[in-house]
Amino acid sequence: MKEELLYENPMKNKEDLKSFILEGRADLSFDGNSMTVKNTLDDRMGQKANYVLWCPREFPSDIRIEWEFMPVTNRGLCMLFFAAKGLHGEDLFDPALHRRNGEYVQYHSGDINTIHVSYFRRKEPDERAFHTCNLRKSKGFYLVAQGADPIPDAEDADEFYRITVEKKENMVTFSVNDLCVFTYRDDQKMHGPLLGGGKIGFRQLAPLTAKYKNLRVYRLS
Repeated sequence: MKEELLYENPMKNKEDLKSFILEGRADLSFDGNSMTVKNTLDDRMGQKANYVLWCPREFPSDIRIEWEFMPVTNRGLCMLFFAAKGLHGEDLFDPALHRRNGEYVQYHSGDINTIHVSYFRRKEPDERAFHTCNLRKSKGFYLVAQGADPIPDAEDADEFYRITVEKKENMVTFSVNDLCVFTYRDDQKMHGPLLGGGKIGFRQLAPLTAKYKNLRVYRLS
């Protein structure tokens, strides 16, 4: 399989993120090597304290997305949205779409389609007791794949973990440090038609603090 680097962002300083679009409120800081993300609103506000950080680029359907992640604290949850567009193919930031502010229902049951993977799930008691990564297809909040989360709790995470999402035709694969966590084959019937290209975005749930760096997106052919 051939690949072509479409986008690369080290995420190491404020300038690298100047064109990204933040929905909701968050604190982004940089140490010259990576970006640290945490909430600015009290997590007791529930969904209102959460946020999504979108890359402004539009990507084609068949891509591989890579980034490096390290948890700093434990309680919270991380997601990556991809193939995100309006329900009728609109650009994600088309002014005709409803305004979004980080509350989850706007992303899985609003006026956009997307696929999203959740990982480092440590928000609720059951997530902290049994660690999984989940893949959902929306609109509709359909859980379509699940696998064991290999990322340790923050106190044992002494390095960055390389995370990969590969979307090729009707297949989605999620991996951590080249360990395949799950593969999903979309039959294009049970949960709606196949989703194509679109935008990608990082979501994080309060009160988690985490670091990110080295985002890369490749075209697959």
